[in-house]
Amino acid sequence: MLAPAQTPFDAFVFDMDGTLTDTEAVWDDIRRDLAARHDRPWPDGATQAMMGMSTPEWSSYLVETVGLPGTPEEAAQETIDAMVEQYHRDLTLVPGAVAAVRRMAAERPIGLATSSPRVLITAALDEMGVTDLFGATVSTEEVAAGKPAPDGYLRVCQLLGVDPTRCAAIEDSTNGIRSALAAGMTVIALPPHFHPPAQDVLDRCAAVIGSLDELTEDLLVQISPRSTTASTTAPKEDTHP
Repeated sequence: MLAPAQTPFDAFVFDMDGTLTDTEAVWDDIRRDLAARHDRPWPDGATQAMMGMSTPEWSSYLVETVGLPGTPEEAAQETIDAMVEQYHRDLTLVPGAVAAVRRMAAERPIGLATSSPRVLITAALDEMGVTDLFGATVSTEEVAAGKPAPDGYLRVCQLLGVDPTRCAAIEDSTNGIRSALAAGMTVIALPPHFHPPAQDVLDRCAAVIGSLDELTEDLLVQISPRSTTASTTAPKEDTHP
């Protein structure tokens, strides 16, 4: 382990969907299926709009914008029940997820800020076998506003007892990146093939990586504000498919 003075960043915070669990497309498939079963067309931009929203936000969107019958609470329950079933059937992880969590946890406190509800946080981290490594986990349904608002990340940092400006986060989505940036954190992007962020959003990140295998101490030292040799341009690559 690095000595405290050498350890870049006081804490590290992970997103979950699309960063640790390969589930962004699963969320989309389930929501689209729900709309189709109620004969509701899928609006342009709906997929991107809901990425990062908290449960109350996306369930209201399903009712008010997509046009599902019933209440947001009913739409949320139906969607989450289908997600839980999928998790138990086959939870697909992003390659290198468990190893990346263990690498980061070996050097500093780690947290999780996700739009997924608490039941899915518990299921995913248990499946990965890393629950005990996280000092704090927050669902954006537990704070005032979901991503791109900074509330979830700020709450995680508060629970970890660290200054957000001395922390790094890894995100895959546009709303997630904007959320961590709004919290004042240094952001590493892991763009997915499923609706990757636009280049102007990626340009605001300290680094853009192509896989979790690239999430190492060497990278964090390079992008850390404490490093006199840090460069905000060298780590970045265009990883768009």
